[in-house]
Amino acid sequence: MKLYQPALFSLVLFTSFAQAEVQKSQWVTTWAASPQKVWNKDFVFPTNIPDQISNQTIKQISQISLGGEAIRLVFTNQYGDQPLYIDKTTVGLVKGQSLKSKSAYPVYFSGKLKAQILPGKQLMSDPIQLPVPDHAQLMVNSFIQKPTKFKTFHWDAKQTSWLITGNQTANLNTPSSAKTTTARLLLSAVEVKPKRKAHVVAVIGDSITDGATATLDANTRWTDFLAKRLSPHQVAVINSGISGNRLLNDGMGDSALERLQKEVFQYSGVKTLIVLVAINDISWPGTAFAPKQQIPTFEALTQGYKRVVDEAHRQGIQVIGATLLPFSGALPNTPLDNYYQPNKDELRQRINHWIRTSHTFDGVLDLERGLKDPKHPDRLNPIYDSGDHLHPNDRGNQQMANLVDVNQLLHN
Repeated sequence: MKLYQPALFSLVLFTSFAQAEVQKSQWVTTWAASPQKVWNKDFVFPTNIPDQISNQTIKQISQISLGGEAIRLVFTNQYGDQPLYIDKTTVGLVKGQSLKSKSAYPVYFSGKLKAQILPGKQLMSDPIQLPVPDHAQLMVNSFIQKPTKFKTFHWDAKQTSWLITGNQTANLNTPSSAKTTTARLLLSAVEVKPKRKAHVVAVIGDSITDGATATLDANTRWTDFLAKRLSPHQVAVINSGISGNRLLNDGMGDSALERLQKEVFQYSGVKTLIVLVAINDISWPGTAFAPKQQIPTFEALTQGYKRVVDEAHRQGIQVIGATLLPFSGALPNTPLDNYYQPNKDELRQRINHWIRTSHTFDGVLDLERGLKDPKHPDRLNPIYDSGDHLHPNDRGNQQMANLVDVNQLLHN
């Protein structure tokens, strides 16, 4: 296997797509928010959701990647221990910057408006004959009548959602009295029926992929920028990032290894998986997150990556390994200011060298080379640094997506 530099990454991506085309009639996942178990109140971060929801409408907006002739919505109760009841759901297209829907279409489940999601399960809606363009923003409104304690959520959506008293599923406006949250509830994926053959790229990762420092409500995660580059080629991009995620161990969500079977392989149409995870495996130990844990060995991390590749290959999915970004000086003036240590960075660089040279992956996306500071290669380039020296800013997210050289492929 060759080492694929960013300029050649798209060659791997699309040539494999040509060999495994999705039929026109097949549904593909166009948007996702990774389910997480709601943590206890004593955790370092608040959940940002109420203890209970009752007689309230959950209103949330999701920007899809690839459009299509119709949509289906996927709702989750993955970590629930009781059935979850939805009394009514509507969906509509958001109009411009007003965050208002043009109209609200009823959502049915096996022909019924009311739905029950069993513990540990997901539920897919009936097809909704709503044509959606690429990068459309959907407004999904779900009314919960019965007092409900949520056990499943997506903590850091980088998107405002609202909790409104009463059944407001037909209301196209958002009352000023509505409570807001940046966590997601219920909605975990959107599928489209594409007009032409289509494919899906899934990106599994941590807060860098989840968009921790991307501008709120602006859809400036690196996967959003990548989606805009790939949608003209009938390729959807789904974000399987979870802030705090790790390759080997559970934390703020199940480990990436666990999530492959539970989540990523459940999405429709995935042909390529980009893996950008392990910086938290290296850096959490010894911090307030995991004060008693030991840093995993090089061998443990590389074996973890190999398991990801092997499991994906068994699903017919090719895997692109992304190098870990530099992080010197990360998280200053926070309880996690010891997140960076020289020995941790030595391990990161050793892992990156292995990603580039081991021939484990079907291709390599070298994000480190594209975002490092030329004068101080152990740091993020200041123009791409959000300020915490760990997460890229919006410009950095754009740069990450730019490293996928689509144009070079198209000219070959």
